[in-house]
Amino acid sequence: MSVLTAVQVQSLIRQGVPMAEDIDLQIDSLDADKAVARVPFHGKLVRPGGTLSGPVIMALADAAMYAVVLGRLGRVEMAVTANLNINFLAKPKPVDLVAEARILRLSRRQAVCEVALYSQGAPEDLVAHVTGTYALPL
Repeated sequence: MSVLTAVQVQSLIRQGVPMAEDIDLQIDSLDADKAVARVPFHGKLVRPGGTLSGPVIMALADAAMYAVVLGRLGRVEMAVTANLNINFLAKPKPVDLVAEARILRLSRRQAVCEVALYSQGAPEDLVAHVTGTYALPL
């Protein structure tokens, strides 16, 4: 298993999921225990009321989970989301949205993850909390 860098994982995600380019998904850091990803704030990503849309928040959470799985296991592009549960907790500020993903449990067939999402500069104020499961290829 070869270790992947944050830059390599960002490239893999952007190549495999073209929508990641549209939201300018960035992988800030990555290791076997944690992935930090972000979506830069942009007016095209907001919903009425001036806040980031739910689909953008969910996309960032899902990408962060995928990144931490790749960071732990290497190139497993065929790992897929089997479940994603999100609790929206607060309105994001009009700044970059940051996601910190961790693997809670890893087995041969699945990775159970947790993601904390917050507005840049305010990690103590969660915008959303996500749990999800990635199905791993055999």
